[in-house]
Amino acid sequence: MVRAAGRLAGMSVTTLSDLHRIARARLADAGIADAALDARVLVEELTATTRTDALARPETPIDASIVEAVQAALSRRAAGEPVHRILGAREFYGLRLALSPDTLEPRPDTEALVELALPFARGICDERAACRILDLGTGTGAIALALLSAEPRASAIATDIAPGALETAKANAEALGLAGRIAFVRSDWFAAVEGIFDLIVSNPPYIPSAEIGTLSREVRGFDPLRALDGGADGLDPYRIIARDGAAHLAPDGAVMVEIGAGQENEVAGIFLRQGFRHADTRRDLGGHARALCFVRQ
Repeated sequence: MVRAAGRLAGMSVTTLSDLHRIARARLADAGIADAALDARVLVEELTATTRTDALARPETPIDASIVEAVQAALSRRAAGEPVHRILGAREFYGLRLALSPDTLEPRPDTEALVELALPFARGICDERAACRILDLGTGTGAIALALLSAEPRASAIATDIAPGALETAKANAEALGLAGRIAFVRSDWFAAVEGIFDLIVSNPPYIPSAEIGTLSREVRGFDPLRALDGGADGLDPYRIIARDGAAHLAPDGAVMVEIGAGQENEVAGIFLRQGFRHADTRRDLGGHARALCFVRQ
């Protein structure tokens, strides 16, 4: 790692090819599992280049200030910070979303929840020309903004307990041109929520408290703890959503939640005991049940 860093710093002229090669070596020396991929993403983002540029124009000279920025980013990644935390943004459902310390990094698995919810929202819009969505624990705004971007007749209320998360989500909504159809409310679950909704969605904390320490350093060291910790068995947030959700749900509405691997039966049982029926499941790319839909019995 020291050799790679020193060589990068000492080169009078660094080409795009050099930068890619040295970045890969730096992260490989640091033991990063996906060193080649992470190096490529960092170099491409910070140099504003593409894979095509690397193949077609490998001798492109890179400005010293950009080389320094890449160096700093590689040091942060070598220390365990995730790539998209370093870059400050991540793509989700085709949307570029800014991150902050108060938000989870949206991940591809959560797109299963969007894919489960979107046909329902469209169906409601087809019937009524509108669909009112409540997103509990919005974080970056990923789920609500993905739904609004795909269904222009829908509107949303997005809640979070963390003011920093709400600020980030609001900025994302403005950047995406969706601010006119979404409002943000600071709330501990339903505490400050008013009104009735056609669709309630949430990606709540679902990691059992005792398992937080076993998560990868990229997760436990950089994702906010309260967005991870679901209580002793990881299911406390589902109990709250199932208990209080009906009071804010239209008669033919639905509650849809993301779950952790292996939690399908337990979460379904929680909602069943509160008068809901398990209506649908969407699996993630790994084949795990990841998003569940519940409707009133």
